Amino acid sequence: MRMIACFAFDDVMSLDVVGPLQVFASANAELERQGRERDYEVLVIADAAGPVPTSGGFRLYADLDWRELELQATDTVLIAGGDGVNRVRERRDILDWLVQVEMCVPRLGSVCSGALILAEAGLLDGRLATTHWSRCDEMRKCFPKVDVIEDRLYSYDAHGLDGDPHIFTSAGVTAGIDLALALVEADHGRVIALAVARRLVMFLKRPGGQAQFSAYLTPAIGTTAQLVGLLEWIPANLDGDLSLEVLANRAGMSARTFSRVFTRDLGMTPARYVERVRVEAARVLLQDDGMTVTRVARLCGFGHPETLRRAFQRHLSVSPQEYADRFGRRPVAVPI
Repeated sequence: MRMIACFAFDDVMSLDVVGPLQVFASANAELERQGRERDYEVLVIADAAGPVPTSGGFRLYADLDWRELELQATDTVLIAGGDGVNRVRERRDILDWLVQVEMCVPRLGSVCSGALILAEAGLLDGRLATTHWSRCDEMRKCFPKVDVIEDRLYSYDAHGLDGDPHIFTSAGVTAGIDLALALVEADHGRVIALAVARRLVMFLKRPGGQAQFSAYLTPAIGTTAQLVGLLEWIPANLDGDLSLEVLANRAGMSARTFSRVFTRDLGMTPARYVERVRVEAARVLLQDDGMTVTRVARLCGFGHPETLRRAFQRHLSVSPQEYADRFGRRPVAVPI
């Protein structure tokens, strides 16, 4: 069985631990349902076996002291994130241990701000990495040798197209679940991964990367209060009516005032902003080999593939099909 160990610490983000581990446990259930053997053994490691206080105010139970983990028998080590990350970064014993882990285990990754711990150990130098959107600037400043990417849910790629599949990172909290699902897909293929996604009621590959939290999709400092909620609402409603009148009404302004305030605060018109959000969502969906250009156009609010094609040309200077051919694993162009 593949041993999956998640490192927790005082004030860890509980979801960074239990989210990914539940994916592997659900994969076991799906494998058994199909008459196959369970493949994963999951455990939590910490400074000592026993209760670990989380940032949520409750405790998780660690199975093992991290010093006792048999690295040669371990498949994957995940480093969680949370409020206690900076204290862990000062622990030379843990950083030295992670260097040993990197040399022994097939896969070493992080969830959320846990990437800062890997970076502190020097393990992300020269590699692609991501972390929670609010700490990307900090990681870029503190670790200039790390190639920080902000528009990804995770940096893992089983085929090594984006970097080293041996060491990988993920963005905030739920992106750790997306990462674990990608690991399951690498181990057992799309069918099992899709079954797990269905069991957990989630996308196999959800759209947007960190798009809904990226620089042009989050309220900028100084953004007018009425726009803050609107900017959070738009990415979740891409297939609906996002006309000027609808957006203005939701912001509680006249269309004229809304257009003026929006352009002042965001540096672009509402229509331009909405199109950029839709293009970003479409870009990620097209990387899923089960998606067609027609379906992506519909899901992202473009309606017709030709409208999507024109938007892609404006923003990316490439057609949707060309993008899928380049970045998808098995692009499909026919409608479903």
